[in-house]
Amino acid sequence: MEVVGIMPPATRGADLAPVGFRAELSTIDDTTLVRLPTSASEQLPSRGQVAVRATVDGHGFETVVEPDGRRGHWMRVEQVLQRAIGVGPGDTVELTVEVVPDWPEPDVPPDLTAALSEAPSRIRDVWEDLTPMARWEWVRWVQATRNPATRQRRVAASISKMDSGKRRPCCFDLASCTDPELARSGKLRDPS
Repeated sequence: MEVVGIMPPATRGADLAPVGFRAELSTIDDTTLVRLPTSASEQLPSRGQVAVRATVDGHGFETVVEPDGRRGHWMRVEQVLQRAIGVGPGDTVELTVEVVPDWPEPDVPPDLTAALSEAPSRIRDVWEDLTPMARWEWVRWVQATRNPATRQRRVAASISKMDSGKRRPCCFDLASCTDPELARSGKLRDPS
């Protein structure tokens, strides 16, 4: 991976400059992704999820870069985007990520959606009052397990915690919580 356009750490601040780099697309199972080089990842304001405006070979979109469990980040590259720019796993692409202040809404999984819709209106009001970033944290916490029984308990605990006024899932370690389907022990697996 070749990194270009990195802002020196001493100039980090509220207005972060875009971070540009070259990287190879790789896959884990059926997911195509890009691992950010360490020097690019270090420019982001958090070791956890970060909302960004990204471009891949000039095609822009908004997404959330994910922690890799090793103090770095990775980003999913959807099939639609791969087809639009004519690339696939093994190809090297030019990327730019720019931190955005407004997080996109998360895709809320069906089990959490059902629990929220069945919950009293005061809990739905709490959910609606949360920032999108906080909703991402709840979704990630629910999804950060492969065990169906644990997941069911987390959905129920989410409703209970929100009912008691909690706005975040707790002492959740955002830096080591990546997509559980692509990770082992909180660390992104190596490409297949």
